[in-house]
Amino acid sequence: MYAVRIHETGGPEVLSYEEIVMPEPAAGEVRVKVAAIGINFIDTYHRTGLYNVNLPFTLGVETAGIIDAVGPEVEGLAEGDHVVTIFQPGGYAEYMVLAASKVVRIPAEVDLQVAAAAALQGMTAHYLTRSTFPLQAGQTALIHAAAGGTGLLLVQMAKQAGARVFGTVSTEEKAALARQAGADEVILYTQEDFTEAVKRLTDGAGVDVVYDSVGQTTFEGSLNCLRPRGYMVLFGQSSGPVPPIDLNILNPKGSLYVTRPSLGHYVANADELAWRASDVFGGIAAGTLDVRIGNTFALRDAADAHRALEGRQTTGKVLLIP
Repeated sequence: MYAVRIHETGGPEVLSYEEIVMPEPAAGEVRVKVAAIGINFIDTYHRTGLYNVNLPFTLGVETAGIIDAVGPEVEGLAEGDHVVTIFQPGGYAEYMVLAASKVVRIPAEVDLQVAAAAALQGMTAHYLTRSTFPLQAGQTALIHAAAGGTGLLLVQMAKQAGARVFGTVSTEEKAALARQAGADEVILYTQEDFTEAVKRLTDGAGVDVVYDSVGQTTFEGSLNCLRPRGYMVLFGQSSGPVPPIDLNILNPKGSLYVTRPSLGHYVANADELAWRASDVFGGIAAGTLDVRIGNTFALRDAADAHRALEGRQTTGKVLLIP
């Protein structure tokens, strides 16, 4: 089988498409024939060394596929089941072996490419809008990178909760996508200061919550968009990590809240994972949640996919196809 691995950290050029031994499932494990792999910024953090990993390392933490082999002592899963997995490394590959407890069965009517596109980002949007700051009807939310894979899902889930949604994007093309997803107001940050725009659109009041996956370049402006006692939810750092700050600034800005969540802490047990997966994939199957696949690349072209993602050349979800 083939996989994409790194033997050293660095730019996209360190990604190596190579032949490795086909894994066999042991007791309590299943083997998945991978159909599609979601690319996420965490993959670039592993590649560059921002997040430490043991080398050599096979990238990828979001996959969809079909179980093709089942080890002993596995219950509730069988060959032919359609499944997804999140936060399990080794996804940039043709096959994966995983603990049975780490895969989630999905409805057969959900396309496997759509499933890979929605697994991590769909459950991320779910925990952000349903748990980290549970949006309610009439509240206001600012969503950065609103035309990205997570952003488009965040917009839809925020609207389903009854919120008024503001989104930031860089181009008119991306603005159209955010509006199509349901954003009430779309701000082109390349043409106007998003903080000033939010203040203008809310008559100076600010928003209840900011969902910020960009980090370094947006963090301070995001704080300035919040109403008193508003919630700053920093869940990514695509522009780089946020520098250390003096927490005292949260007081004069309105007794603000700041949190830095991650999905792993919001799918910490089987029941919570099942709830989020059921909502996300049930919504897809019912047609109430739309997933946009913006770009697909062959597995061997993973380096090109990383360049496109880091260069902000993508909209929607980016997939690798073995």
